[in-house]
Amino acid sequence: MIRTLFVMSTLAMVPLLATAASAADGERATIDTGALQGATAGTVTSFKGIPFAQPPVGELRWRRPQPAKPWTGVRKATEYGADCIQEPFPGDAAPLGVKSDEDCLYVNVWTPAKRGTGKLPVMVWIYGGGFVNGGSSPAVYDGSEFAKDGVVLVSFNYRLGHFGFFAHPALAAEQKGQPLGNYAIMDQIAALQWVKRNVAAFGGDPQNVTIFGESAGGMAVHILMTSPLAAGLFHKAIVESGGGRPGPLGGRPIAGPGDSGEARGLLFAKKYGVEGQDAAALKKLRAVPAATIAKGFNMATMGSDPSYVGGPMLDGKLVVGAPSATYEKGQGARVPLVIGATNMDLGFVQAKTLDELFALFGPNADQARALYGGDAHADFRAVALKVGGDQMMVEPARHVARVRAAQGQKVWQFRFSYVAESLRKQWAGAMHATEIPYVFNTVAARYGAELTPSDAAAAKAAHAYWVAFAKTGAPQVAGLPEWPAYDPKADLIMDFTLAGPKITADPWRARLDLAEAASSAREHGGAGTQ
Repeated sequence: MIRTLFVMSTLAMVPLLATAASAADGERATIDTGALQGATAGTVTSFKGIPFAQPPVGELRWRRPQPAKPWTGVRKATEYGADCIQEPFPGDAAPLGVKSDEDCLYVNVWTPAKRGTGKLPVMVWIYGGGFVNGGSSPAVYDGSEFAKDGVVLVSFNYRLGHFGFFAHPALAAEQKGQPLGNYAIMDQIAALQWVKRNVAAFGGDPQNVTIFGESAGGMAVHILMTSPLAAGLFHKAIVESGGGRPGPLGGRPIAGPGDSGEARGLLFAKKYGVEGQDAAALKKLRAVPAATIAKGFNMATMGSDPSYVGGPMLDGKLVVGAPSATYEKGQGARVPLVIGATNMDLGFVQAKTLDELFALFGPNADQARALYGGDAHADFRAVALKVGGDQMMVEPARHVARVRAAQGQKVWQFRFSYVAESLRKQWAGAMHATEIPYVFNTVAARYGAELTPSDAAAAKAAHAYWVAFAKTGAPQVAGLPEWPAYDPKADLIMDFTLAGPKITADPWRARLDLAEAASSAREHGGAGTQ
C-alpha cells in the first residue's frame, strides 16, 4: 500500500548509451537522441524544449517516464515546450510563459556562447508551485545570467497534481515491482539522468551538478537528497523554503495510518464514474481528457479535494521517509548544502484565535506568546504568519542544518529579508518565493520600470553567492561578506538584508527553539500536538 505521506520516490530509468558530443562553441549540439539547433542572444546560447522522455499521454499516463525517441536531422530547440498541464494560480508572481499540456516532459539549457575546452559547473533548477502549479517557462527562471557567469543552467518540467501523484490498485497490478505513485519525482530523476548523459554536449561537467529548488522544488531537493534512486546524480544542493519536517505543503495535513494513495485514487476514479480495480478501470481513467482532470484544480483548491494525495507519497523505493527523519538517521546524500527561507515565509496553521495558536506550543505557550508579540491587541493574521512560517519553513531549515552539520557535513544557512523598494510600504518582510528573481538575477523581468539600483545590487550579490557555490562547493564571493559554514553553537546565518548581505547570530533563535520543541512534540505525539 502506498501511504499518502510526505515521502520521496525515485526512478532509475534505463540509461541510454551516451553519444559523446563536442563542447565546441556554437548553436549546434548533439545529444543521445539527435542533433539540436539552439539560439544565441548576446553572450548566451540557449536550447529549449528538448524532450527528455516520451510524452506521458495515453497508455503512458501514470507510468514511469519512458526514454525519449531519437530523431533524424537537426531539431529546432529555440522555444520552450509546453509546461505540464494545470489551471494557473491567480496572482502567481511567476506566470507561465507558454501553454500547459499533458505532453510536457522537456528540458532547457543555457550555456555561454563562447567557451573553452574546460568543463563548466552545472545547476539544475526545480520549480515550485505546491506540486500542482509551476513550470520552467516563467521569465524569472531564465538561466541567461548564470550562463554569463560561466555556469550551465538546466531547467525541466515535471508532472503536476493528479498527473504527478496518483495511486490506484490497478496501477500496482500493472506495474508490479516498480516504483509507484510519485510520477513527478520519477520525472525529476529522469531529467537528472538526462543531465548526466548529455550535459557535456553543452560544455557542462556531469561530475559537478548542483540541484536547487524553491518551495515544492525545495521539498523535491530534500526528496532527491534522501532517495536511494537519486544517488550519484548530483554533487551539491540548495534548498529554498523547502521545509524538511513531516507536514503539509498547501494546507493538507499528513495522512495518518489507514489512509493510502490507493484510497484517494479510488475516490478520484469515482468522480469520473469509473468503478473497479482492474485494467479496464485503468483504461477508462487514462481516457479521461487531461483538461477535464486539470479544470478547477490549483494551489487555491487542492486542499479541498479529498481525491488528491497532496503530493509525494511514501512508497518505500523513491520516497522512503520524511527528510528530517532520514537525515537524523545519518542517511541521505553527503553533499554540500545551502538551505534557508525568507523572513515572512509561507506557513499554515489550523488555529482560529490567538489562544488556539499558542496552544500549539503546549507548556511553552506563554513564552511563545511573549516572543511572537501575541498580546490581546495583536493582529491574529500577522502573528499566525510568523508562527506558521517558522514551523513550516524557517525552523525546519535550521533543523536540517543542525543535523547535517553535527554529522560533519558542510552546510550554509541563509535567511532572505530583502524587499524590493517598490513593495516596502506593502510588505513588512520578504514573502515566500520572492528571493527567486534575486537568485536568478532576473529582477528586471520581475519589477520592470519599478526596479531600483538597490534591488539590482541585492540581486547581483545573491546571484554571486549561488554561482560561487556551484563552482567551488562553498558560497564565498570576493568583495562580499565571508559566509561561514553553519555551526549550531554559533548559530550564524547569512541574512540578505535591505542593507546588503550580513552575517549575524540568528535573532530568532529563542522563538525557533520553541518552534522546534513544538514540532518535535507533534512528531512524537507529545505535548503541543494539534
